[in-house]
Amino acid sequence: MTTDVNLLLAVSGMLFALGLVGVIVRRNLLVMLMFLELMLNGVLLSLAVFTHLLGAEAGAVLMFLVFTVAAAEIAIAVPIILLLVRSGRTLDPTAYSGLKG
Repeated sequence: MTTDVNLLLAVSGMLFALGLVGVIVRRNLLVMLMFLELMLNGVLLSLAVFTHLLGAEAGAVLMFLVFTVAAAEIAIAVPIILLLVRSGRTLDPTAYSGLKG
């Protein structure tokens, strides 16, 4: 049982680390968004492991809320990125430094 938990937590940590490295290294807005989703999936996997381990129903509710926020993020972020690409003709985030407030 603990070996499975340790393995799942290790996979969760690897997913998060891979997503973090991808966000830092890549210079493409859509790919960075996919790596952010990978980080979120790593967090959700660890939350699912702890929810199962502790038997808490509140963790399942929290996971549902995080899934909902992730869906809303994608539904809002992708059109914004597509509008930026249409106006700027590039996916490089450094090209949009003039948008800082």
